[in-house]
Amino acid sequence: MPTTRHEWSSDIGDGDIGPGCKADRGVILGHLAARGNHGRLVLGRDARVRSGTVLYAGSHIGRGLETGHNVVIREGCEIGEGVSVWTGTVIDYSCRIGDQVKIHTNCYVAQYTEIGDGAFLAPGVSLANDLYPGQDDSRLVMSGPWIGPGAQLGVNVTVLPFVRIGAGALVGAGSVVTRDVRPGAVVFGNPATERGDVAHLREVSERVEAAAGSASRFRLSAQVQHAVEFAPGQADRT
Repeated sequence: MPTTRHEWSSDIGDGDIGPGCKADRGVILGHLAARGNHGRLVLGRDARVRSGTVLYAGSHIGRGLETGHNVVIREGCEIGEGVSVWTGTVIDYSCRIGDQVKIHTNCYVAQYTEIGDGAFLAPGVSLANDLYPGQDDSRLVMSGPWIGPGAQLGVNVTVLPFVRIGAGALVGAGSVVTRDVRPGAVVFGNPATERGDVAHLREVSERVEAAAGSASRFRLSAQVQHAVEFAPGQADRT
């Protein structure tokens, strides 16, 4: 059973842990970074932190954080309210994440990344920040992507350094995003290219049909299975 006490490693020092925090055994709140003292961890009220999670000292996290197991949030991060970070994800230092962001399992959010309110990262998303890894000039301008409010990144998407993904854009599964994406665009591929607009996507009800007796519940509709080209301004596959 989770404990409702405010628990963090006694050898690390103080932390400002809000009321209503529920932390499993094996959670570390206020871990001290090897890079030096970045101040206390500030964790808002009503957090739910699952076993194996480490929240570093020096980050400020709003109300209602929820983590899966084995999540790491490094120092110097600013994280809004109602954020979910699921199992095995790492948020590296000096990131800024807005309210109501959902980051799924096994994601990597590189240092100096910004994610806007309501954005969604599906499992396996990787956000990069180093143009030429190992080179001093590249290290000096290290910068993660900017993910706009409400943007959605599909499974195993990779976004390269400096890229801006506009508000409400949709990036299809497996894409490698090397250039900016305009707001509301649908992109996919390697490299990701624009294929249409979110506003013109088919309704979900047109894309799927029931799969009776299957645990997967639904399957692609015959209409989608046989589609080979995009209608003008419309993305049929994402």
